Amino acid sequence: MAKTTVRTALTIGALALLGLGLSGCSAAQDVADSVESELSESDVRDGETQEVTESGDLDVFKLAVGDCFNDAGSTMVSEIPVVPCADPHDYEVYHEVELPDGDFPGDEAIETQAMTDCTAQFATFVGLAYEESALDFNYLTPTQESWEGADDRLIQCNITDPAAQTSGTLAGAAR
Repeated sequence: MAKTTVRTALTIGALALLGLGLSGCSAAQDVADSVESELSESDVRDGETQEVTESGDLDVFKLAVGDCFNDAGSTMVSEIPVVPCADPHDYEVYHEVELPDGDFPGDEAIETQAMTDCTAQFATFVGLAYEESALDFNYLTPTQESWEGADDRLIQCNITDPAAQTSGTLAGAAR
């Protein structure tokens, strides 16, 4: 079976222009909170379980393993349309890789790392080797702008069923 993998890059849009950090910076949080279409984590997550309980656009840097979301319609995103995993969705974050500090390694090096790590963790998550699975994956990666302007070092691996949206997690799906 021939597989194609969509390569998705992430950026922080307006926050990158302001040169604000990823997290832990109250100024960055103040700017993020002022974006009307963006929801805060407390708006979409259960305070105890941290599961997404409400649909809405969430800052891409607040996306976490176990979150489900729909196609953002762009390869450069600052917000992700998250949904509770019980609802129909396009993707589920199944693994994260934190890249080491240093100079931006380049798009090709980051994509190679993403392919390697996402493929390696696919079987662990799904219960079936990637090459044998009907499922596919893509990933969110840092751009040079987000690397330099926001200390973005995170690759997020996202599983999808190319045939249709899914409801619930694909963990252990073995298909």
